[in-house]
Amino acid sequence: MTLFDLPIPTSFAPMEAKLVDALPEDLGWRFEPKWDGFRCLAFRAGSEVDLRAKSGKPLGRYFPEVVEALKALPVDRFVVDGELTIAVDGELSFDALQMRLHPAESRVRKLAAETPAVLVLFDCLMDQDGRSLVEAPLADRQAELEALFERMGKPAVLKLSPGTDDRDQARDWLAQTGAALDGVVAKRIEGPYASGERAMLKIKRMRTADCVVGGFRYEHDSRLVGSLLLGLYDEAGRLDHVGFTSTITDAERPALTKRLEKLKGGTGFTGSAPGGPSRWSSERSAEWTPLKPELVVEVRYDHVTGDRFRHGTKLLRWRPDKAPQQCTLAQLRAEAAPARVIAATR
Repeated sequence: MTLFDLPIPTSFAPMEAKLVDALPEDLGWRFEPKWDGFRCLAFRAGSEVDLRAKSGKPLGRYFPEVVEALKALPVDRFVVDGELTIAVDGELSFDALQMRLHPAESRVRKLAAETPAVLVLFDCLMDQDGRSLVEAPLADRQAELEALFERMGKPAVLKLSPGTDDRDQARDWLAQTGAALDGVVAKRIEGPYASGERAMLKIKRMRTADCVVGGFRYEHDSRLVGSLLLGLYDEAGRLDHVGFTSTITDAERPALTKRLEKLKGGTGFTGSAPGGPSRWSSERSAEWTPLKPELVVEVRYDHVTGDRFRHGTKLLRWRPDKAPQQCTLAQLRAEAAPARVIAATR
């Protein structure tokens, strides 16, 4: 038996999700966590195992411990959809996942031993008789996934993602989970597995934070402000760079640039600063202007990784009523670890 014998090819594109503002209100939906990890289709046929990213690229060489664990399962053929996750100190760490994408096999093996990954399962694309479930409704695929998980012996490398059809529970879940999740996904209970289509809905928990403007960047080939660099104070009183906002209108730029330039020459970030090595860095990362830490803005964000905003934030308003020293990293701390999320939603 080889991977070519499976009814689902390894080039198969996973079903995707469309971002919406709120949970759907009509009937017929199943709600699941949107885990903060790497989307992954996992294939096994006999002694062969393949892991594929949403892009179609192979992931197996970066997660050798998952490949070996799947090879050791008592079920010798399956195709499942899930999310590769790594927990560090009880919290999911996207940075730890990013560190796995390293060219040196020795480095990957070392990280795999230190911070092993877990594959969180949420869909099943093949039944136990080797038939495709792509056209089957989610309700049938979910039942098949639960039966498969039992036959696998509930190994430590796998977790079965919880779900609910109770909208109120999903709403509470979205409000309380914090950094353990990247939001909630809604799937049609009677819907098929729509490969490559945005047939699911994803709802993210949008939160706000008051941040100090510790610096700014000019627009490319311009002397007008392009983005504000945001900071929060740590427990030692150092101002750490936590992200940016660039939602500034063209009409606002001239006056804002003058306002910022009057504050040039300050200490800027006294803790972690822009331009250091990280996945946020670009060739222009070091081109920023430090400011006196006097301005405070309220921004809206969707997710935090390692005490930094995962994505760019939306500028909501200026906060002249807020003292800079009141803007601390405590605003970004995770509210719930992933193990507690799973336990709470069972």
